[in-house]
Amino acid sequence: MSQIKLYVATMNCAGCVAKIEKAFAAEPNVSARINLADKQVTVDGKMSTDKALAVMDKAGYPAQLIVDAKAAAEEKRIEDATEYRLRMRQAIVALAVGIPMMLWGLLGGEMMINSPSMQLGWGIMGLVTLALLVGTGRHFYQGMWRALKAKTTNMDTLIVLGTSTAWLYSMLVVLIPNAFPMDTRHVYFEASVMILGLINLGHALELKARGKTSEAVQRLLGLQSSTAIRIGENGDEEVEINQLKLGDKLRLRPGDRVALDGVVESGQSLLDEAMLTGEPIPVPKHVGDNLSAGTVNGNGSLVYRVTAGQQDTRLAKIIALVQEAQTSKMPIGRLADKISAVFVPTVVVVALLAAAVWYFVGPEPALSHALVVLTSVLIIACPCALGLATPMSIMVSVGRAAQMGVLVKNGEALQTASKVDCVVLDKTGTVTQGKPEVTDIHWVEDNEQRLTDEDKRALLGAIASLEQHSEHPLASAIVSYVKQASIPLPATDIFSNHQGKGIEGRVDGADFLVGNQALMAAFDVQSEKGVTGSHSGVAIEAAAQFAKQGKTAIYVAKAGKLVATIAIADPIKADAKEAISAIRSQGIRVVLLTGDNPQTAQAVAAQVGIEEVIAGVLPEQKQQHIKALQQQGHVVAMVGDGINDAPALMSADVGIAMGSGTEVAIESADMTLLSHQLIVIANLLALSRATITNIKQNLFGAFIYNSLGIPVAAGVLYPLTGMLLSPVIAGAAMALSSLTVVTNANRLRQQKL
Repeated sequence: MSQIKLYVATMNCAGCVAKIEKAFAAEPNVSARINLADKQVTVDGKMSTDKALAVMDKAGYPAQLIVDAKAAAEEKRIEDATEYRLRMRQAIVALAVGIPMMLWGLLGGEMMINSPSMQLGWGIMGLVTLALLVGTGRHFYQGMWRALKAKTTNMDTLIVLGTSTAWLYSMLVVLIPNAFPMDTRHVYFEASVMILGLINLGHALELKARGKTSEAVQRLLGLQSSTAIRIGENGDEEVEINQLKLGDKLRLRPGDRVALDGVVESGQSLLDEAMLTGEPIPVPKHVGDNLSAGTVNGNGSLVYRVTAGQQDTRLAKIIALVQEAQTSKMPIGRLADKISAVFVPTVVVVALLAAAVWYFVGPEPALSHALVVLTSVLIIACPCALGLATPMSIMVSVGRAAQMGVLVKNGEALQTASKVDCVVLDKTGTVTQGKPEVTDIHWVEDNEQRLTDEDKRALLGAIASLEQHSEHPLASAIVSYVKQASIPLPATDIFSNHQGKGIEGRVDGADFLVGNQALMAAFDVQSEKGVTGSHSGVAIEAAAQFAKQGKTAIYVAKAGKLVATIAIADPIKADAKEAISAIRSQGIRVVLLTGDNPQTAQAVAAQVGIEEVIAGVLPEQKQQHIKALQQQGHVVAMVGDGINDAPALMSADVGIAMGSGTEVAIESADMTLLSHQLIVIANLLALSRATITNIKQNLFGAFIYNSLGIPVAAGVLYPLTGMLLSPVIAGAAMALSSLTVVTNANRLRQQKL
């Protein structure tokens, strides 16, 4: 399935979004995701670039293909800055003419055509106004024309109809005043100019605010280097990133930014990974360690080998995920989409009906009243605020989450996270550091089985040989321990993994089992006083002592007989207790769910303040426990890092994967924590609730604005006040509503969590 990214400069309201989505929905096996704030359309499915561009043209929205995200972002920034200056100039010019005309009328100046001199004076002002309509409102007319060619309507349609109607009526009054009743010979030139001035001003301020909205992605894109120092046959040379190939060796000087993902070949240094992970402490890097594009080198010098292309780096994937999440929709926003799709034509009909009522049954001057109502309804009804209400908040929230070190896959996950009332935590790699260490080894010996030091070294070598084939964090602890003891690792003949229990294999002709009690019981392994699952024997007693200390016991059997129990301790994360306290303070239930033995799990839970513990469970049982909590009525967030957590992450209402975990876990989750800090989970849940509150505020404001604004513009308050809403006030209110939504969404950037 291909993906095409397009930039659409003329897309500016919810109606545009609905029409573009409808155009692609008519194509088989194709879907479109639209980012109104960044004016981007992402087309997923089997469609060529030429076909996608043709669909956009047919819909009335010419588009450009985005090839380089960083270059496109820079181009958009320049275009936005240029458009901002243009809109400000247009606003200043229009208001410079419109305000004096409006003040003239407010301060008692004559705005009725009742003499040849007034006819000449206002005729000149009509021509000036026409020049301003063309000069400051040309883009609205162009937008309406494109929509008409596509047999549709948009926001520009309402603006053009409103301002043109006011100008055309006024010009007819100037040219043929005798064709109008005396009390209807009023001109509204100032309304046309003021409306365009205020809307252009609103668009300029909105552009500035939108720039802040997409700041997170801009900062991530800014992390991408454009050049690198490649070590070639003729020495060091500076080359463009797109010239690099897999396997190239690059030199990383002090203060330089890592160009592409790679592996350290020589040297050592500290790297600042804060922008990717949210971790403020620099990370030491040595030979064999991985480097991520965009991270910044400290004072050391490194040589590293490129392991990923420009589009395959961790940073590139993060940017893609953030952008995808920002274009996703929330269920709460779909109502606005449905309304916006039929909003413009409905408003035109309402405006015409309201004007007809005022003309035929309204008080005199009926024609003037009908014109004011028609213009005001068309202007105030623009659905900008409605279209921006949800996507603006999603953009800001997803961006802030990225800055916190959290990747959110879609807006729906963010909405669901706001309802979470139960957080289920895996233990290893989630509550603990996931980098366990061997602390004790209990050798099983009796009169018949005495082990020499050489025997023990041989056994450890065989165990590590098997464990190096396992992805489990406890396996790496054993391998590291054996390597540090300089014990050679023999070749492994056979290896198989028993998920949730341990491993089985053959080394130098001997059969080994390495795992928990469940594995030993499954193979009927005998201890010195019976089966290991029988709570008897010195090995079992040793394991019980290990568990009380928060250590995990790993049993080792050779040829069906227990030979050792290895104790492994996984240090608890420094902020685990604080994070769990912060989650619980939000009224959220916290459960520790682990495949580890109950005593170890209880010991860890006691240290971090978790009261509910479910231990000794297999992967499918983790999933069952998640479903059981859901059946109790809980909205569950599952946090895990291993392959064994994948089913539970998929089943949970919100799956949160630790970024240090396996690819399977990350792919199964709705959100990924790039940071190792657990406190981020508490902040993430608080942010999700703040986001939904923000969206509800935006939608409420937009719905109220349109729901009240249209009737007021139609004149329902006239019997009580004797006044109609001025088209100028309607234009100002329309511009202000959009600006209010954007400003309110940007509050999430500083929201205290």
